[in-house]
Amino acid sequence: MNRQRPKVRAGRLVAAVLAAAAPVAYGFFSTELRGRSTPDGSVVEIRVPEGTSSGGVARVLEEAGLISHPGVFDAYVRVRGDSRTLKAGRYEIPRGASYGYLLETLRSGAVATTPLTIPEGLGVAEIAERLAAYTGDSVAAVRAFLADPARVSELDVPGPTLEGYLFPETYRFADGVGFPVIVTALVGRYHAFWGDEERAEAAALGLDEREVVTLASIVEKEVRRGAERPVVAGVYWNRLQLGMLLQADPTVHYALGEPRSRLLYRDIDAVAEHPYNTYTQPGLPPGPIASPGAASLRAALNPADHDYIFFVARADGSHEFTRTLREHNAAISRIRLARDAAADR
Repeated sequence: MNRQRPKVRAGRLVAAVLAAAAPVAYGFFSTELRGRSTPDGSVVEIRVPEGTSSGGVARVLEEAGLISHPGVFDAYVRVRGDSRTLKAGRYEIPRGASYGYLLETLRSGAVATTPLTIPEGLGVAEIAERLAAYTGDSVAAVRAFLADPARVSELDVPGPTLEGYLFPETYRFADGVGFPVIVTALVGRYHAFWGDEERAEAAALGLDEREVVTLASIVEKEVRRGAERPVVAGVYWNRLQLGMLLQADPTVHYALGEPRSRLLYRDIDAVAEHPYNTYTQPGLPPGPIASPGAASLRAALNPADHDYIFFVARADGSHEFTRTLREHNAAISRIRLARDAAADR
């Protein structure tokens, strides 16, 4: 009987120790699972290499200061059955994130992305430079890819090249995404613009998709003030209806292969036979001269209803619109006098 008393006491002692330890253990695990406080709201960038085990991921998180107990996190991942589902990549994770947040982020592959902005009005050559800088590839490689005639049918655009169909917008891509994937995304965004309403508007004008984009690209290159887009589109629309030459300076710049600060008659004559020279060739050019944004595309689909057939740019980038050649010449003289007076001040 006396020998059994120590066992009873020992049992009671173990129970007492476990009871005392339970709140501590609960507090520890609940803190780890919930995440710690984040007074500064900062984020930490981590990179998980391809083929990293859950234990290796835990060490990456520990080194970044996102967790304190890698063994516990590894056990948590394994208990959840996700040790083989963690994805490689670059992540931006807020400090104090819970184990649940960390696991879901790594399991879903919600990697950090970097923005890529394609402004309105850029040509294929300029876009190639931006893509090359973004992906780290050579400009020559990107240009060769974009210039390949196979791209037109492959990406299902009206052509004659990819010019005009690399939709301007800000995109976000993960590290390592190649430029062919990015090009597909840009063209995909272009296709997304065209719905039933847009196709009906084009049909009402008697224009096909390529013609709309071509007109929109000229508007995009001409206009610096958004409100003028439909008005400028209306000028070109009126000229088309009257059988007049469009005489759009940006098309001559395109034919020359580079913009000029001031377009001279000799520049126009130098590319007189070029199909994109709208000073010498009737109608719209064979294709777009740049990538128009949604606003210019909508202006081309809905040109303003007016009787202007001329416009000239003021020094501030706005335009003066006129109905006759006499009014147009008078506007040019006024604007030149105003510019010269400003230069003399």
